[in-house]
This record gives sequence, C-alpha cells and structure tokens, in this order.
Amino acid sequence: MRIGELATRTGVSVRSLRYYEEQGLLASERSPSGQRRYEARAVDRVERIQQLYRAGLPSRSIRELLPCVATGEASEELLTWLAGERDRIDRQLDDLKDTRNRLDDIITTATTALHTGQPCKAS
Repeated sequence: MRIGELATRTGVSVRSLRYYEEQGLLASERSPSGQRRYEARAVDRVERIQQLYRAGLPSRSIRELLPCVATGEASEELLTWLAGERDRIDRQLDDLKDTRNRLDDIITTATTALHTGQPCKAS
C-alpha cells in the first residue's frame, strides 16, 4: 500500500510515517518512481508504535523494543528495561488516579456551592 493509504488506515499523518522511517521504526520499499510501498502488516506495526509512544517511550527505546516484538527474542537487559518502563507507567497511572480523585472533590465542592449559593470552600 502507498503511504497515504497507510496514513488513512492508521490515523497517523504522512509526516509521522516518514519520521518513523527516518528513526528506523518502519520500513518501506520504493517503487521504480520512488514512491513508498508498505506491506499490509505495516498497519499493525504503526499501531504498536503509536501505543508505545502514548506510553511515553522515545523512538530510540521503541527501535530497541520492536525486534523483540517481531521475533519474540529477548535479553535479560531488555526484560529489566521493560519491567522498569512498566513500573514508570504504573506510577503515572497512580498519579492520574490521584489527580482524578482531587478533581472529583473539587467538582463535589463546586456543585454544593452552586446549589446552596455558598462560596466554594476546600475540604
């Protein structure tokens, strides 16, 4: 498939797909006219790259991780690193839950203030 179709199927911009190639995260073949051509499995790869970016991994780390995902081969170093990344994400989740709980408290206080006509007071 051509780059525009891959962009449409994944919801990722053409510019991002080119960046993924520059970073060694995605590969394409070139047609005789120089157009990028991707295999159908590129859709899954781009979706995985996006997921790893959303988790906060930089392209360098994703590049190191993708061969393991593709082949199933791993090293002790990779497993240690992955466990560390999982722990980092767990900490982020905990922080987000705390933030959500604080927001819930503010919403409750503001709702009470709205219904009673009293000013908001922190609890």
